[in-house]
Amino acid sequence: MRLINLETWPRREHYEVFSTWEYPHFSMCANVDLGVFYPYLKQHGISFNVAIVYIISRAANAIPEFRRRIREGKAVEHETIHPSTTILTKDDLFSFCTIEYSEDFSLFAGRAADQIACIQEQPTLKDPDRDDLIYMTAIPWVSFTSFMHPLKLNPADSVPRFAWGKFFMQSESLKMPLSVQGHHALMDGIHMGRFYAIVQDYLSNPGLILGAV
Repeated sequence: MRLINLETWPRREHYEVFSTWEYPHFSMCANVDLGVFYPYLKQHGISFNVAIVYIISRAANAIPEFRRRIREGKAVEHETIHPSTTILTKDDLFSFCTIEYSEDFSLFAGRAADQIACIQEQPTLKDPDRDDLIYMTAIPWVSFTSFMHPLKLNPADSVPRFAWGKFFMQSESLKMPLSVQGHHALMDGIHMGRFYAIVQDYLSNPGLILGAV
């Protein structure tokens, strides 16, 4: 992790303006194409949820703005961020599940399987009390067109959030809504646009991104 020098940071004015707002978060939702990705996962017996958590995590790690946080009034940038996702448990409840990120998908998938199994046995909503995370959830029952996550406003919560929804067919292609929510002091629409472009590139090249399976 490194401390960002506000004196030399081109984003200084944006940071100072939006970090004072009561609700500085913004979000967007767009459909991504699963036409190549989903059949590849089915063919190779790969968990969709584990794979999409990996894809989102890898794309977010590739963009510095998604690794930046506000900590005690200062801007910091993590070298690596890790996914914390929701897992469905008994009685239609959910648990938080934090997975250590690795760019090696095989290693990541193994960690994810172990952690998910552990969480299903011992569900928890305990706050991980760290900000080198990205939060995400699946809403597979609805092809939503917008989404907003709950968050704490005091102290400032600057962790990006993601959600994906129910698949649907459009123009003979399989699509899925994907929502992104971020803190405007740290990122803008252009950064979210880059995120979607990277995610779609990964989804279109699963063999290259997921490696040998």
